Amino acid sequence: MHARWAVRLAMTVLAAAAGGVAHADIYSFVDGSGVTHFSNVPVDNRYRLLLATPVEEGAEHAGKWLAKSTLYDPLIDRAARSAAVRPELVRAVIVVESAFNPRAVSKRGAVGLMQLRPATARRYGVSDAFDPEQNITAGAHYLRDLMARFGNDMELALAAYNAGEEAVERYGRSIPPFSETRHYVPAVMRVYHKLLSQQRSG
Repeated sequence: MHARWAVRLAMTVLAAAAGGVAHADIYSFVDGSGVTHFSNVPVDNRYRLLLATPVEEGAEHAGKWLAKSTLYDPLIDRAARSAAVRPELVRAVIVVESAFNPRAVSKRGAVGLMQLRPATARRYGVSDAFDPEQNITAGAHYLRDLMARFGNDMELALAAYNAGEEAVERYGRSIPPFSETRHYVPAVMRVYHKLLSQQRSG
């Protein structure tokens, strides 16, 4: 959805090139039980850099939510199985959308871990979009439906998740030329592929 986190996470190189930007980098690793851990403080030598993030308004608080990310692993795995999507995709969307902050709210009114818009929440029968289980379940099923609509093209599905299905259709079933969406899609894909890589080597 239209989450400011998407731009923050994806604009690292450009922001750093502009000079003097502090970073709240996100690190992760998969433990022996298959649990993915996230932190902005890599106190364990198993942590590997997942995404470098410029510190902007609110980003400095990301660490406390990332440290609690394992609380949502059972919900993510259950929702991913129910929706027949990879849990790494759900996690990647959450990292970019909210950095695991269940109370996140965007300027456009998208809320919760997966930044559900009110219309999307209604579509999937969500009564409380701040409830992690309802939010993740609806977000995972929305991703599944977007993948089905766009021929299992993950980049188009993510573009639709961010900019809306109609926007992707309007631009000939391609990623719309919106700055936020053009940054959002590669940001999620980068996290997704790194999580996949860590899962295989974990």
